[in-house]
Amino acid sequence: MDHSDPVNSFVIGLICIVILAMIRRARSGANVFIRRIPGLDAMDEAVGRATEMGRPMLLVSGLGNGIDVVTLQALAIIANVAKAAARFGNRIIAPVYKAEMIPVTEEAMREAYASVGREENFKQDDIIFLTDRQFAFAAGVAGIIQREKVAATFLFGYFYAESLIMAENANQVGAIQIAGTVQTTQIPFLVAACDYVIIGDEFYAATAFLTREPTLVGSLVGQDFGKALILVACIIGVLLATLSGPHNFFADWFNHNWWT
Repeated sequence: MDHSDPVNSFVIGLICIVILAMIRRARSGANVFIRRIPGLDAMDEAVGRATEMGRPMLLVSGLGNGIDVVTLQALAIIANVAKAAARFGNRIIAPVYKAEMIPVTEEAMREAYASVGREENFKQDDIIFLTDRQFAFAAGVAGIIQREKVAATFLFGYFYAESLIMAENANQVGAIQIAGTVQTTQIPFLVAACDYVIIGDEFYAATAFLTREPTLVGSLVGQDFGKALILVACIIGVLLATLSGPHNFFADWFNHNWWT
């Protein structure tokens, strides 16, 4: 904002107004549309499958560098899965990559169980700190998958070369898998190995989709309108730059092809 010109400031202000207007509309009880995301729709199916099979679920919040935005978003998604699982008494195993994430994960899980009146079913020992070494963590998760024969795995957050190790081990035990990451280099591997993958902006939209909280829903829809506004502004800018000026593209092309 310190270096923006009046046009940029106007566009940013307009986007903010749109977002606030959509939040107010959502809070007023209006039916704000969000398209369905197959991977998030399948979460209930995965929880149901684990319940029918009587086997635990594995929830991994990625290999983020501590408490960062992506990891916290992954934890928010996982907490919603835990809330659904708590209703049916499913066992949840949640390996943690960074030690500082243990209390945060424990609190999120405890709140998920408490929100459905099943706090007594929460097992603190199932929040496990394995190691903060990439492939040692992957080996530890693979060991849990094979020993416990998990029925469903949820992989959300930062993932790197270890993603396929965990996903392939879950495939071997027949687990249904739902994954989501912002690491574009890992998406092809997750698509190949998992049943459902949440891609791109869907990862950040997941909390609004799952909770339907009016502020989150309104903010999400408002941001989409803002993106559309920026796209229209870019198209108009390109057209104006192309058509205006003494040496615009069309004039130069016409003169070159017809008068020389």
